Amino acid sequence: MATTQLSSKGQVVIPKSVRQAHQWLPGTKFVVEEMSGGILIRPLQTFPPTTLKEGLGCTGYGGRSRTVKEMREGVDEEIGRRWRRGRGK
Repeated sequence: MATTQLSSKGQVVIPKSVRQAHQWLPGTKFVVEEMSGGILIRPLQTFPPTTLKEGLGCTGYGGRSRTVKEMREGVDEEIGRRWRRGRGK
C-alpha cells in the first residue's frame, strides 16, 4: 500500500506507482467525493483518450485527406447551391 501526505498548500501527491498503473498523465482531472471515514478520488473521464485519426475513422470517409482550403470551398459551394435552390433557381 502506497502512502502520501497533505502539503501546506492542501495538495496530495498520488504515488508514481499508482499513476503508472492507471496511466494517469499530468493534467488528468479527478472527482473528489466525501464519504464516511474519508474521501474517494476518481478520474473524471472513464474512457481512454483517443487520437484524431481514431476519431475520424468512425466517420466512414475513405477518400483522400482534404486541405482546409478544399473544405472551405466545398462548404461555400454547398451554401451557394442551397441558397439558389431556396430562391427557386
